[in-house]
Amino acid sequence: MTASKLIVIAAIMASASAFAPAPAFNRLSTAVRAEEEPKKGSGGMYDTRDPEEFVDEDARKSISAAPSFEEYMKQRAAEQ
Repeated sequence: MTASKLIVIAAIMASASAFAPAPAFNRLSTAVRAEEEPKKGSGGMYDTRDPEEFVDEDARKSISAAPSFEEYMKQRAAEQ
């Protein structure tokens, strides 16, 4: 075989993976379950979906209380 035939065969075999079926998406693997404890992520932070209000000496670490949805909608209406 010549070198050009080997290159063509290698290119065809390498591109065959583009036509392979994608892995099935599993919703259970991405679901957030309430009974599980929060897990530490790759950035070193824990998943906190609804954090409690917290006041720290360093203001950057404090978490203020979030307004209720009704309060938010009133504030938004007042801004417009």
